[in-house]
Amino acid sequence: MTSRPTSFDIAALAGVSQPTVSRALRGSPSVSPQTRQRIEAIARQLNYSVDKNASNLRSQHSNTLALLFFEDPTTDESNINPFFLAMLGSITRACAQQGYDLLISFQQLSGNWHVDYEDSRKADGIILLGYGDYIEYAPVLERLVEQDTHFVRWGLPDETQIGTTIGSDNVQGGRDATSHLIRLGRRHIAFLGAADEHYPEFLSRYKGYAQALATIGLKPCPECQVDAISSQEAGYAAMATLLSTHANIDAVFAASDMIAIGAMRAARDIGKRVPEDIAIVGFDDIPAADFCNPALTTVVQDVQFAAEALVSTVLKLIRGEPAPNQILPTHLVVRKSCGSAL
Repeated sequence: MTSRPTSFDIAALAGVSQPTVSRALRGSPSVSPQTRQRIEAIARQLNYSVDKNASNLRSQHSNTLALLFFEDPTTDESNINPFFLAMLGSITRACAQQGYDLLISFQQLSGNWHVDYEDSRKADGIILLGYGDYIEYAPVLERLVEQDTHFVRWGLPDETQIGTTIGSDNVQGGRDATSHLIRLGRRHIAFLGAADEHYPEFLSRYKGYAQALATIGLKPCPECQVDAISSQEAGYAAMATLLSTHANIDAVFAASDMIAIGAMRAARDIGKRVPEDIAIVGFDDIPAADFCNPALTTVVQDVQFAAEALVSTVLKLIRGEPAPNQILPTHLVVRKSCGSAL
C-alpha cells in the first residue's frame, strides 16, 4: 500500500523547505507566486490534501509569547546582559496585562530554534533580546522573515535592519552624553565600544558622540575609539589600551554601562582618579550603575516603556495589524562619575 504523500515529499520535489510548503498551501503572501504555483502543481500531482484538523490546530493561538535571550558574557552565570535582565520583569507584567503567558529561553546562533518555534507552535510570537555580532545574526532574522514568523526585537530601529525593531534613540543618547562632558570643560574625550556595522547600536551612539564634538569644532580622534563588547572585562581592557597611548584623555563615553564600569576599574588601577582625572559616562542605567563607586553618570533607556512597546508590537503582528519600528526617547542621569565643571 502506497503511503499518503506528505508536505515533506512536496518540499523535496519542489526544492524548498517544508515550512515554505505549509505557507504556500495556506496562501501566505510571504511565498512568491511562482513558488506557490510550483508547489500547488506538485501537490495536485501527488493527490495531496491538507489535513484540516492539523491546519485548524496550527491556526489556533497558544496565548503564549516566547522571550529569547542571546547569551552574553557576564561576570556571573546568568549569561544575560544586565540591561535585558532588568527588562524581564516589565515584559512579564506587560504580557500578563494582555492575557498572555511568557516562555523564556536562550537563542543559539548555531541551533535551529527559529524552525522549532515556527513548526511546533510553542508561541504565537517571539521577542528577541540581544544578538551579539549583527552581521552573523542577520541570516537568522532573514529565516524568520521567510517563515512568516511573528517576531519583534530590541535593537536599532532603522529601515536597513531586518524585521520589526524597537529601540532607543541611540544617536541622541550619545550626543547628550558627550555634550554633558563638553559642558564640564572636557576636551579630550574618548569612545569605548565597537563603532561599525557589526554593532549597529554602538555605532549610532558613536555617531552622536561625533556630532557633539562637531559642535565645538572637534573631530573624533581615530585612536581615541577602542573596540569593546558589552562586558566589564572588555571595558577594562579597552581603557587600559587607551591610556597606554593617550595619557591625556580627560573623559570617556562608554557605549554601555558594563564597559564603563570596567573602564573605571582600569583607570583606578592605572592611578587615574574618577572623576578628577577622567570623567566617565555610560549607557543603559543598569542597576549596578547607581551602586558602583563612584556612581555612574549614564544614558537611561526606559525598560518599562520598552517592554510595553515590545509586547504591544508583537501582538499587532500576530493580529495582522501595522507594526512599524519605534524609536524610544532616552535621558541622561548625572551622578558622581563626571564630577563638576573644571
